[in-house]
Amino acid sequence: MAIPSEGEIIQIHSYKHNGKIHRVWQETMVLKATKNIVIGANDKTLVIESDGRTWVTREPSICYFHAEHWFNIICMLREDGVYYYCNMSSPFVFDHNAVKYIDYDLDIKVFSDMSYTLLDEDEYEQHKKAMGYPLVIDHILKSNVDKLISWIDKRKGPFAPDFIEAWTSRYKFQKELHNPK
Repeated sequence: MAIPSEGEIIQIHSYKHNGKIHRVWQETMVLKATKNIVIGANDKTLVIESDGRTWVTREPSICYFHAEHWFNIICMLREDGVYYYCNMSSPFVFDHNAVKYIDYDLDIKVFSDMSYTLLDEDEYEQHKKAMGYPLVIDHILKSNVDKLISWIDKRKGPFAPDFIEAWTSRYKFQKELHNPK
């Protein structure tokens, strides 16, 4: 698998289990990339939905993808604090200048006070039947919901107190490096 370079602009492609594209984020700057982790950042990036609708993200975000975990984490930097949107998903692959993963419907929204809520359980059950999620996928996803909640409770990974500060500083540095005044 290719690995993007620090400072490179890539896309993020979200698919559904049936192989159909779900959503594309047009521009994300790579802040760190290894064979197992991609950390990126974007701000006011164009997002294209599978039905062709488009929208633009409202705030800067730090995106965390891992090749061994069945979730990804979007850290949204809002005026009243950091909010996290966690997608239960396949581990990512990097292919043709894009981070790609399968979105498995379940999401965890984490608020700035680190309280959280599990979202879209009905959508998950509906898609599990409609797209025939295998039992092994169901078990992996439920186990990874527990792992993700443990990360939140223990302030691990992107939930660690210094994660946001370190990566927003890196993003500012990269933006200045690529767009000198």
